[in-house]
Amino acid sequence: MRHVLDGYKVLDFTQVLAGATCTRLLAEMGAEVLKIELPPKGDFSRGFGAFRDGRSAYYIQQNRGKKSVCIDPKKPAGLEILRALVPKVDVLVENFAPGVIGRMGLGWEEVSQRNPKIVMCSISAFGQTGPLSALPGFDYIAQAYAGVTHMIGDPDGAPSLPMLGLGDVSTGTHSMGAIVAALLYRERSGEGQFLDISILDSYFHCHEMNVQLYSATQGEIDPKR
Repeated sequence: MRHVLDGYKVLDFTQVLAGATCTRLLAEMGAEVLKIELPPKGDFSRGFGAFRDGRSAYYIQQNRGKKSVCIDPKKPAGLEILRALVPKVDVLVENFAPGVIGRMGLGWEEVSQRNPKIVMCSISAFGQTGPLSALPGFDYIAQAYAGVTHMIGDPDGAPSLPMLGLGDVSTGTHSMGAIVAALLYRERSGEGQFLDISILDSYFHCHEMNVQLYSATQGEIDPKR
């Protein structure tokens, strides 16, 4: 049985949830995903409970269907292995803090020179540029910045936090869609692309009425929970 991404290869530098969701979806669509884990412990979600037969159920859920290898890019031999893989793949996905992949020696300038047709996707809390880009952040932090918690919970109480990875999973799905669209563009143009996907933008995308109510009325309507 063939899948829509059969034959496509993905170099995966993601961990935990947003990035891992993206590459899991690519794997489920048929892509060959090579997950690069950093020493000494690899993806730290390997330590998330619950455990069965000594393995994290969380890690298995988010990384099923992928191949995994541990390589240290801080060592010259490890970095050379990773750089040698770049021309052999179609997609590179990473969700380190902005700037980290570049300091590793695998930023967009480097990988696009080695493979002009590659699609590189960087996933972060607040994007690769802009006033918030240097801040570390996770799902709930981006959720608050996007005004989502402002709309959830009792109006006389504190905001409620959904006990689901809504922002991370949504961002992973946004990333998957952007990557597939970039691959389609590459088929037509022969050119790769760099994709900058943030949890903040993905959460902001979930506002169906709040932003336009406030904007269209110049603040006369101020939506609240």
